[in-house]
Amino acid sequence: MTLKSPPENQHELKLRCQQLAGKTLGQIAIELGVTVPDDLRRHKGWVGQLLENYLGADAGNQAEPDFTGLGIELKTIPLNALGQPKESTYVCTVALTESGNMQWQDSWVKKKLSHVLWLPVEAEPATPVAERYVGLGWLWQPSNEQESVLRQDWEELMDRIVLGEQADITAKEGQYLQIRPKAAHSRVMAKTRGDEGETALINPKGFYLRTSFTRELLATQFK
Repeated sequence: MTLKSPPENQHELKLRCQQLAGKTLGQIAIELGVTVPDDLRRHKGWVGQLLENYLGADAGNQAEPDFTGLGIELKTIPLNALGQPKESTYVCTVALTESGNMQWQDSWVKKKLSHVLWLPVEAEPATPVAERYVGLGWLWQPSNEQESVLRQDWEELMDRIVLGEQADITAKEGQYLQIRPKAAHSRVMAKTRGDEGETALINPKGFYLRTSFTRELLATQFK
């Protein structure tokens, strides 16, 4: 596999996005010397990894934004046949044993969403993986209004966790941000605290951005 060096600045990152736009995943894979899987059911994360390699993301598994030197996180937006977000966007895992000392300013959600490179990608199942196109990426930072809503969602959801109500949280809660199960299958369990402080086991959970939010971002960017 060919690995690109990290971009030195935002201008270089934007240039790489322009070079990427309009290419298929198959074309990008050939450039990097990567084999394209027949489907993504057993290769979750393959598209994101391919694009990270092309753009020079260097965080790996570190708890850092994908482009560590720029403080920028890469998020793909899988699109359906109508060009609309196909699914909610994963942000980060939820700390199920949070004690209540964490503040929004120090949260991993805020760090992940402070500066994002959004990258639209075709994701219609009927289209072979290698023939799916990548759109033009753009850099985004939340407006004061958007951050205010994200913060309120985060605080309300974290309050539920601190009170031991993790198992009762549903994906219907939160205007922009929601909590959903995050595991390969339902048998994966994580330790948490119940509402009386006892240790309990539930499925790991993650913070996700609703499709209504990413649809709004797309509409604003490409109006």
